[in-house]
Amino acid sequence: MDWFSAGDYELARQVLQRGIAACYLVAFISAINQFPVLLGEHGLLPTPRFVSRISFRQSPSLFHWRYSDRMLRALAGAGAVLSASVIAGLPQLAPPWLPVLVFLVVWAAYLSIVNVGQTFYSFGWESLLCEAGFVVAFLGSSEVAPPVTVIVFIRWLVFRLEFGAGMIKMRGGSEWRDLTALYYHHETQPMPNPVSWFVHHLPKWFHRGEVIGSHFAQLVVPFFLFAPQPVASVAALVIILTQLWLVFTGNFAWLNWITVVLAFAGIDDSAFRLVFPAVTVRSHTGQAVPDAPTWFVVVVVAVTAFLLVLSYRPLRNLFSRHQLMNASFNRYHLVNAYGAFGTVTRERFEVIVEGSAADRPTEADWIAYEFRGKPGDPSRMPPQVAPYHLRLDWLMWFLALGTPDARWFEVLIIRLLEGDRPTLRMLRVNPFETAPPRWIRARVFLYRFSTAQERRRAHVWWVRTEIAQIVRPVSLGGLRRR
Repeated sequence: MDWFSAGDYELARQVLQRGIAACYLVAFISAINQFPVLLGEHGLLPTPRFVSRISFRQSPSLFHWRYSDRMLRALAGAGAVLSASVIAGLPQLAPPWLPVLVFLVVWAAYLSIVNVGQTFYSFGWESLLCEAGFVVAFLGSSEVAPPVTVIVFIRWLVFRLEFGAGMIKMRGGSEWRDLTALYYHHETQPMPNPVSWFVHHLPKWFHRGEVIGSHFAQLVVPFFLFAPQPVASVAALVIILTQLWLVFTGNFAWLNWITVVLAFAGIDDSAFRLVFPAVTVRSHTGQAVPDAPTWFVVVVVAVTAFLLVLSYRPLRNLFSRHQLMNASFNRYHLVNAYGAFGTVTRERFEVIVEGSAADRPTEADWIAYEFRGKPGDPSRMPPQVAPYHLRLDWLMWFLALGTPDARWFEVLIIRLLEGDRPTLRMLRVNPFETAPPRWIRARVFLYRFSTAQERRRAHVWWVRTEIAQIVRPVSLGGLRRR
């Protein structure tokens, strides 16, 4: 079945399987560390309460059967172990049904987490990870050549991811059309990294060039993923390089890394050896391609046809005047719509949470809680946290923008007043080690990157100005009486 086999994409298969598995490993570790605090039995948005009002049909998850923090950790732990086995290449040594089974189990496990994750799992890269894991499952093992239908469908996934992001920008804020978006983005992005300060201070002509490069990489290059080789490899390489620039300048969890991995579906083994001649990879090029079992061909073709049917709505969405961004059209998060930063905020606001142990606190009595990733202390260098995902920190960024549903933040204040240890471990600094504070308040500050002169003089990365107080001083007793 020569039409079915893509024998010169062995490297692509290895990168796709192991790379997607690595992203799953990070996601499962994140769930083990954060899910019980954010969404567990005593979380900020408890899962048992959520599944009591949402049916399995609406949001499929194993946790409709029963939820406990122990069960969550067991499921995420099993997912992490299976992901690690793929990274090590173990299922790939077996018949082709084993990688299919392993990836589908991993996909189902993570889908169960995402579908009860509520606002803490509402990010586009959650759906992207689910879709990628499901599709990559059908690449098979080393006993068969990579199926060409799956390779091409992954390119279609990258096309939707990149072209969708490009179109949402062109339909979004004028800053993308007048090439000024990157004047602001490095400063106002949800979680800057150590390089962001330096890139922000580069000349404006450089930032205009960044926008032009982004438009080219997202609106033009994706079409060439479907061109003959070596054009497809060149297009994939352009996408990879632009994504690595985003890795270098920001913290977007595993979004950029998974895009890099998926883009390898456009690179054949010949192109890779041309760039990296010292690297050897077992390939079926020039050899008799092993015949895939009939059952495998039937399953892969059926799954591909099923995914193509699901592609109708995402395809329409790409060219819709009212394009949806990061939308799932089915409850299994397959064949989704993607896109990010249709508009770029020009000012950065941060919510600073403070506590006081004084009976009648004066201004000097308030001490700030410090989060792990988001800006707080102006003298602290922005950290590098990606591909790890700090979910609470990201929600704090949306909170500062005025997110309409902030029930979780009200519960967070209660947990801080209670001195809840699991919640406090989510933070970088707990200023009340011996006893919880009597009072909590929250203020909004306008943040901007310091200038080079301010950085040298005051040793600060940020300069901030208070804008408003969004939570007046509250005590635990006062909240309970409400």
